[in-house]
Formats: sequence, structure tokens, C-alpha cells
Amino acid sequence: MRDAIVVEGMRKRYGGTYALDGLDLTVGRSTVHAVLGPNGAGKSTAVRILSTLLRYDEGRAEVAGHDVRRRPAEVRRRIGLLGQHPALDEELSGRQNLEMFGRLHHLGARRAGARADALLDRFGLADTGRKAVRDYSGGMRRRLDLAASLITEPEVLFLDEPTTGLDPRGRAEVWAAVRSLVGGGTTVLLTTQYLEEADRLADRISLIDGGRVAAEGTADELKARVGGDRLDVVVRDAAQVARAAALLDGGRVTDPDRRTVGAPAADRVAVLTRAVRALADAGIEAEDIAVRRPTLDEVFLALTGSGDEKEVAA
Repeated sequence: MRDAIVVEGMRKRYGGTYALDGLDLTVGRSTVHAVLGPNGAGKSTAVRILSTLLRYDEGRAEVAGHDVRRRPAEVRRRIGLLGQHPALDEELSGRQNLEMFGRLHHLGARRAGARADALLDRFGLADTGRKAVRDYSGGMRRRLDLAASLITEPEVLFLDEPTTGLDPRGRAEVWAAVRSLVGGGTTVLLTTQYLEEADRLADRISLIDGGRVAAEGTADELKARVGGDRLDVVVRDAAQVARAAALLDGGRVTDPDRRTVGAPAADRVAVLTRAVRALADAGIEAEDIAVRRPTLDEVFLALTGSGDEKEVAA
């Protein structure tokens, strides 16, 4: 089966600056592929190109089996796009909004109404479909916006910062909706600033910096690139921090102000057991002790730099 998205050597220049500089990207069908990167890395530029809203200068791009440059109309028939800001009419009801999008896509009145009802039910909005959108919560609006992007049952859905501004409950609602879509066969390309979002949703993650992929893999594979599991110990008495570090294999003081000691933990259970026993035998009291994996935040900072670059074209 062909991949849903294939990008090879894509370049996009604004003046003398490359927003994309040799981007390579492959997205498998029926998966969530997240694209992360600092401001100006080229995330939104890539989405705009792949959704036929912007032309690229060099390279090749294919979406749903069709060349983006040579067959943009065929690509548009097979994609949906959810941008950072809801594209809804506040005065219309949820159902009226979906009907409107259906009519804009030439579905016809009866088919647009049936599609609206199906999507309202699918996204848990059937009971509020007659209510004006101005009375929806943030999470409900975003789910309705997501439903609108699916009015033509796209093969590929582009989600550009889909949960910006939502509270944790609203984000969880959108995440559940995205999982449901992928379970039904839709391919999702996600750009996000929420690293937890990529960790929770994505089958694969591409970290891009300077307009090209800096690293790619599953969340676990990317975390492994910046080191394996680590043991963290918070020592109660600041005077015993250095001594605690010396008791641990490969131990070192990682944060003197917070009295934190860290050590590699290749065998999570064995390292934790030995550390607890060694500290107890030495009479060193720990306020907290735990084995943890690197976070995507740490991966992001380690592999893409500080993220202080200025936005060129998103």
C-alpha cells in the first residue's frame, strides 16, 4: 500500500531565507504523524504546501497518491484541513454550520443534511446540534470544526495546532476524536506546540529544525536518543547531596538548588532497589526517589536547539 504523504527534498524560499530546506517526510496510511519544531522551523509552511495553499520551489510532494504540484485538484478532493482558528459561524447552529460546509462542497441539500447528522453523532454533538455555536464550549467548538473538516470524508487530514487555547478537558475531547478518525482509516498529519499531544497521539514524530528533519521516530525511539531511563533522587539534607551521588552507580548532582541527584537506570527495578538500600544503609533520607524516562520536552531541546529562532513563515 502506498504511503499517504511523501515529501522529497522540498525547498521553499522567502527572499533570501529558506523556510524549508530539503525537507523529507513519509507518512504511512491510517496513522498519526506529528511534526514538531521551534518557531520558524517550517511546520505550517509544510502544511500549507501539502494542502495546495502554497507552492514550493524545489523537490517533490505527493498526497493520497497524487502529485501536489501537477494535480492539486485531485489532492484537494482527498484532504481536509483544520487550521489554528475555528472557521465557524457563531450565529448558526452546529448542524447549520455543517450543512453549510456540505453545500459549499456541492453535496446537495439532502446529502449535506445527512452528513451533518452523521458527524454530529460521531463527535458527540447530536444533543447540541441545534444550539448556536456562540453557546458552545471551547472543546465543543473545536470538535465541530474538526467535523467540518471531514464533511467530504477525506483520506488525509491536516491538523495545524488543533488544540491551541483549549483547556485540558477540551484537548482531551479533541484527542479522543482524532483517535476515532484514525481508527476509521483516516491519515492525520499533526503540527503542535504541545509535546504531550504528540506523545499521546502520534505513531511517529518528525522533529524539524531549519526547514529539514533533524530526527524522526516513535516517541520512545526519540527519547532513547537523548539517553535511557534515569534515577532521580531528591535528598532531604543539602549537606548530604554529594555523598548520595557518590553512592549511586554513575551518580551525579543534577540540581544543587533542589538537592537532586541523578544516575543511569538501565535496569529500572534493580537500580531503584539498590539505590533505596544504599541510601538507607548510609542514613541518607530521600524526599523523593523515582525512575523516569526522558520527556519529549528534553528531546525537543536536545535535538532542535533553544527554539529562539524568529518566525519566518511559520
